[in-house]
Amino acid sequence: MQYAKLGRTGLEVSPICMGCMGFGDPSRGHPAWSIDEAASRLLIRYALEQGINFFDTANLYSLGNSEQILGKALKDFANRDAVVIATKLSASMRNGPNALGLSRKAIFAEVDHSLRRLGTDYIDLYQIHRRDQRTPWEETLEALNDVVRMGKVRYLGASSMMAWEFSKALHLQRANGWARFVSMQDNYNLLVREEEREMLPLCADEGVQTLVYSPLARGRLTRPWGATTERSRSEPVGAEQDPVTAQSDRLIVDAVAELAARYGVSQAQIALAWLRRKPVVAAPIVGSLKTHHIDDAIASLSITLSDEDAQLLESPYTPRKDAQGVSDPVLLARSVAAATGFSASASFML
Repeated sequence: MQYAKLGRTGLEVSPICMGCMGFGDPSRGHPAWSIDEAASRLLIRYALEQGINFFDTANLYSLGNSEQILGKALKDFANRDAVVIATKLSASMRNGPNALGLSRKAIFAEVDHSLRRLGTDYIDLYQIHRRDQRTPWEETLEALNDVVRMGKVRYLGASSMMAWEFSKALHLQRANGWARFVSMQDNYNLLVREEEREMLPLCADEGVQTLVYSPLARGRLTRPWGATTERSRSEPVGAEQDPVTAQSDRLIVDAVAELAARYGVSQAQIALAWLRRKPVVAAPIVGSLKTHHIDDAIASLSITLSDEDAQLLESPYTPRKDAQGVSDPVLLARSVAAATGFSASASFML
């Protein structure tokens, strides 16, 4: 495994980040398709053995159980100083006032809760799970700076938002001498490329690298067109096929399959190899629920696609209506509320 610096930082991360959203007790809430602790530990250990040192979770996932499982496994199987733990906050973790968002009170409370669940005294990359429209940027950013100065957090990251919002945040951090966001976690893959309009150029200019979630488009890039999985059937919100882009999406999936056959590899490897052509992408976040998912991700590092290959994959693309490539925040909030039993809020997006 060859490690690389994350953006303009000195932090060394593997070019594959293991997504831990699927680790946890499904009875505790989102997501419904998560796997139990025993199965999760096997995958975490396997990833470590393959050289992956980068793990991404969130307080929301199984209402903290994902953090608990990850923390215990890393304590048992890894050198804490060598691994990079990334987690997120903003989601509602309980009912009542001050239960969600990015206020100073919420940030100070949630960072301590995550530290306790992870069983560590610092978080390597602390990310905001979207931005909180109800709290001023200045309050959020100063509080995040403070948890860095306290030593509870090493680096800060952000996730999907409008490019102008991220630009404003970076400006405020620079102007006030606050710790800056070093990464942007966004939705980017062959079927969702809207971030190429503004966000990716902004990140490249600012020296911010991206951590790509849903790099395989919820698995749609890994299998024949129209095939479904247990996960795709259990996540209807945000996963529906847009009739406007269905034809072009099918052409892209077919092109992935064509290249996979030509190279003698899986479709997942081709889709991930395409992302490696983008210098602004530090690492795709691969939600591995089986060891062969990890194997595919690692094998993709050895594939170099040609310009002609990229043209075949990219040319059918049809732009989305949604400039961010993400679903409506209200629908997502309602989906999470239904899964967790907590109140929905338009200020939170999964």
